[in-house]
Amino acid sequence: MKVLLVNGSPNEKGCTYTVLNEFAKTLSEEGIESTIYYIGSDAIAPCKACYGCSKTGKCVINDKINSFLELAREFDGYVLGSPVHYAAASGGIVTFMHRAFFADSMSGKKSFKHKPGTAIACARRAGTTATIDQLNKYFQINQMPVISGRYWNMVHGQNPEQVLQDLEGMQNIRILARNFAYHLKCKEAGEKMGIMPPEPEEIVWTNFIR
Repeated sequence: MKVLLVNGSPNEKGCTYTVLNEFAKTLSEEGIESTIYYIGSDAIAPCKACYGCSKTGKCVINDKINSFLELAREFDGYVLGSPVHYAAASGGIVTFMHRAFFADSMSGKKSFKHKPGTAIACARRAGTTATIDQLNKYFQINQMPVISGRYWNMVHGQNPEQVLQDLEGMQNIRILARNFAYHLKCKEAGEKMGIMPPEPEEIVWTNFIR
């Protein structure tokens, strides 16, 4: 079992990395592999809404989104980590995930469906719960179980040193990681017993204006 942890901060080894690294270490203690994926600090082009991905199976914009999707399909669970910018997730991770999840869905591959996910927010002070709620939307629209800890998945600090001093926040990250590992192990045990995800229904599209 492998978990992909996405670092959505423009700072590669900042607060978000510090928290994801704690999550990864706890997963390792549970016997689960993980990889931290850094989206980078370069500008990410937004989705063009061209639906080209529905024809080719790939995003038409030639950047790292397609290679990310190839990598992501190999994993069993996903963690989205982001700093709080203006009481919301970073612009980088929002644009990145918009295109990644949309291209995957429109291609018909649905790599994330029924796999667990969780979101983590890092802030100096506030905006964390709004950020977590925003990131959880990617999981919820893909029928992905959202894993929780014992409190909201947030840590506070202006730099990695201060983040490590948020003892309650870091403890909750470890609890969250163990809950994540528990879900993966239950899912694996269920599949070995023949318990598989439900058969999908044909989607009914209902527009509000006719």
